[in-house]
Amino acid sequence: MTTTAITNIGSLVTNDPAQGEGPLGLIQDAAVVIEDDKIAWVGPADKAPAADTAFNANGRAVIPSFVDSHSHLVFAGDRTAEFNARMSGSSYAAGGIRTTVAATRAATDAELEANLLRHLDEARRQGTTTFETKSGYGLTVADEARALRIAAAHTEEVTYLGAHIVSPDYADDPAGYVALVTGEMLEACAPYARWVDVFCEKGAFDGDQARAILTAGASAGLIPRVHANQLSYGPGVQLAVELEAASADHCTHLTDADVDALAQASATTVATLLPGAEFSTRAQWPDARRLIDAGATVALSTDCNPGSSYTSSMPFCIALAVRDMRMTPDEALWSATAGGARALRRTDIGTVTPGARADLALLDAPSHVHLAYRPGVPLVSAVWQKGVRAY
Repeated sequence: MTTTAITNIGSLVTNDPAQGEGPLGLIQDAAVVIEDDKIAWVGPADKAPAADTAFNANGRAVIPSFVDSHSHLVFAGDRTAEFNARMSGSSYAAGGIRTTVAATRAATDAELEANLLRHLDEARRQGTTTFETKSGYGLTVADEARALRIAAAHTEEVTYLGAHIVSPDYADDPAGYVALVTGEMLEACAPYARWVDVFCEKGAFDGDQARAILTAGASAGLIPRVHANQLSYGPGVQLAVELEAASADHCTHLTDADVDALAQASATTVATLLPGAEFSTRAQWPDARRLIDAGATVALSTDCNPGSSYTSSMPFCIALAVRDMRMTPDEALWSATAGGARALRRTDIGTVTPGARADLALLDAPSHVHLAYRPGVPLVSAVWQKGVRAY
């Protein structure tokens, strides 16, 4: 076994109140010892045990690396024209997904994999070491299955999203497409996925269709998550809570009943907020303050996709959440790390505690608050993934 000590840490975020101060478990003048791929010890630097090798943090901050629990990274093509039109006054609708579907179907496996790897590397350089990613840009049995097969080769968290929109091939037969998604397509895709998702929204799938899709996925051994209440008020959040989905994602348009439901289900269903989507579509911001004050569990994620949120930067999303969604810097960091882990029902990531996976990010700053204080600045200067220096 090999041990590495990260010493002279100015401020260490553990996300474990038992380890340090406040909800973030902050330890000043700290050290971390890694043994193989796990955290072996955390505490004051002057009490750190000996290790085989040492890394001097030189007074900078160390945080758990980010957990991005919602992204769409298996795609081809570019939607610059659509973005340009929105920034020139056009409104956003989900129909632009069809452009990516056409490009993705036309791409080779090698092209899709290369694009996926490029985005994973881009995100890792910004401190993300756990990625959830979805299918949803193929919308045929073969294209959805290959998207998940490619994703599963590079990430542990893979989601079947055949129900992104109704396939253009079934434009006049949405019931037929739901039958495909819950039948032959599900059978082909389930072996590669852990999760099943549905875009429950006007222009995509209504509540009854979404329930049928999620129930079929659960029967095949997949855990539900829901694109809920992004563009309008709707049944998505209530359906997520009813089916004990791991997360209701977007949560932009919420009634008081929706907020109450998420608060009551805080131990099972996480409200995952995706501020990159609102930034890129000039839409209403989710009210994180309302959710947190009600007692809901909140995660932050990038929603990285080529249409409505083309960013892989969790630090950017933290800055948006603090500036425009009324989160504190502490809350935003927790939601981008431990909150994302909760949304993926993981206990081995999102914290810096003994026994957790050694996934860490070193900031070129004395405090995690700089992530929101200095938006757009590349503050992540080193990343450890499973105990190995990955960046």
